[in-house]
Amino acid sequence: MGSYNFSGYLNLAEMVQKAGLKLHVSLCFHGLKQPKIPLPEWVTRIGENEPSIYFSDRSGLLYKDCLSLAVDELPVLDGKTPIEVYQDFCQSFKSSFSQFIDSTITGISMSLGPNGELRYPSDHGQSRNLKIPGVGEFQCYDKNMLALLKQHAEASGNPFWGLSGPHDAPSYDQTPSSNGFFKDHGGSWESPYGDFFLNWYSSQLASHGARLLSLASSVFSDADVAVYGKVPLLHPWYRTRARPLELTAGFYNTERRDGYEAIAEMFARNSCKVILPGMDLSDEDLPGEALSSPQSLLRQVRAACRKLGVDVSGQNSSDRRVARGGFEQLKENLSGQEGSVDLFIYERMGAYFFSPEHFPSFTAFVRSIYQPQMDTDDIPDEEVVGAEESVPMASESGVHMQAA
Repeated sequence: MGSYNFSGYLNLAEMVQKAGLKLHVSLCFHGLKQPKIPLPEWVTRIGENEPSIYFSDRSGLLYKDCLSLAVDELPVLDGKTPIEVYQDFCQSFKSSFSQFIDSTITGISMSLGPNGELRYPSDHGQSRNLKIPGVGEFQCYDKNMLALLKQHAEASGNPFWGLSGPHDAPSYDQTPSSNGFFKDHGGSWESPYGDFFLNWYSSQLASHGARLLSLASSVFSDADVAVYGKVPLLHPWYRTRARPLELTAGFYNTERRDGYEAIAEMFARNSCKVILPGMDLSDEDLPGEALSSPQSLLRQVRAACRKLGVDVSGQNSSDRRVARGGFEQLKENLSGQEGSVDLFIYERMGAYFFSPEHFPSFTAFVRSIYQPQMDTDDIPDEEVVGAEESVPMASESGVHMQAA
């Protein structure tokens, strides 16, 4: 804690600067499963003795790739709070990279939770490679989350509501109708208790995001860099009334309630930008049984951001390869019809990225974003044949491209 070795990253920043390129930096306060990158050893040692620093589901399964948001302001890290440790790290980064900030480094993403996203790890107990994903589980069972829930229930005059999370919610891999909580008609989510719990659960997530974005805005306030945070695109079950995958992840967004305006307001209040993944997804490419609608959810989140004046940056889905149809969907989403996109981050650079089956399509996609339409008379004769594929599309999007 407090001892940071940035030498490898400084070398990389210098290489990027010499190449005349720009750098978007992600400050990560989370671990990863693939590639396996755990939390720092000094943090995991503390977690061995005090497992309540991690999120827990109702069966006691811990999520150890980030800290529970309930400990943000508790001195659980050798006498320091996580917020104090995050701030110390950001200030050390700013000092170490001062020669690159405002020039080579133009954007900084703050890690807000699992995989860097603003959400609860509601899917960490799910089986992988399921054709139809389950709804996930609420992550409110570590002792600190339960203490906050108890306190809130007592303040609202319903102390028995603070004893636990919903007793009738499905487990990770189950569908919305498996238990009573998420049923479209007569589900507990529509009851006074359901409204109480979901309001509390989502407000805790929003408060956590506000603390981290406020921290970043304060540390980098005198630097000419934009600060970003990532909001997930939780599209399965969107066409149900309850939208349970969003609810377990911390977004109180249902058929009758907009859960993203409060999130956009939080970003606006801290002068930060939203990174929104899934811009290559279309409804027709996904299994109908999951009642998914990434396009509808994208429109909703972007509308909330536009209403509050928050810039949106796009990203493709990192868990799948972008096919030709995906590039067409990307162009549609970057066209500005749902509001401007000031930055697009393309995931992920590697062997497949440069392969013959991918790189030509990617190249054509980038040219279609950047280059103006050419009149047929201006195209060399040998290129007129098949010009529909080779001539870039017109675009006035002004989108900045980055490959991650």
